[in-house]
Amino acid sequence: MPTGVALRDVRQQLFDAAERVLLRDGAPGLTSRAVTAEAGVAKGVLHKHFEDFDAFLAELVQDRIARLEGQAAALRDSAGTGTVAGNLIGALMDLFDSVAVSIVGLVIFRDELRARLPRAQPAFGIPVLTDAVAMISAYLNEECELGRIAADADVDALALSLIGAGHMLFAGRDGVAPEPEEVGKVVNAVIADVTQRRLL
Repeated sequence: MPTGVALRDVRQQLFDAAERVLLRDGAPGLTSRAVTAEAGVAKGVLHKHFEDFDAFLAELVQDRIARLEGQAAALRDSAGTGTVAGNLIGALMDLFDSVAVSIVGLVIFRDELRARLPRAQPAFGIPVLTDAVAMISAYLNEECELGRIAADADVDALALSLIGAGHMLFAGRDGVAPEPEEVGKVVNAVIADVTQRRLL
């Protein structure tokens, strides 16, 4: 039997540590040494579980993308309930928590990391953000089918606008999220035309 304290789910422990370092020190401060120190494990532990540091970071990003699947399902299930604007505001507030904004910054900061990430469809854009656009687009399609937004609405363009504007609202705030009212002003401005035309 090995000596010492057994580590619970080492990979998750390292991911959690990386997120804390990322929030505190930003992408430039995220090193393998900083992650293992934050996790309280020996330096060799990370390399025992991952090919190298960029492989670790790629899995960290993919873990964050995987979390979007649950958010996407919940958002689609909300179609037809509440208001379209309210559902979108909630989705953006959840989506752009401080960790997600930092993960996007990390992907932009490290060319080597972007090269390791599987390419989403479409193949342009920034991972996490392109996945978020797909999530919003799927929700808006559901609302189109329910007649709550105009049937001819360009949901892909709307989703791109919402995610781009959302990222701008949340980025650079040092972990202090905008108020829902501020997010609501942007959401309502983006979707106003397709909701008003439906009412005509």
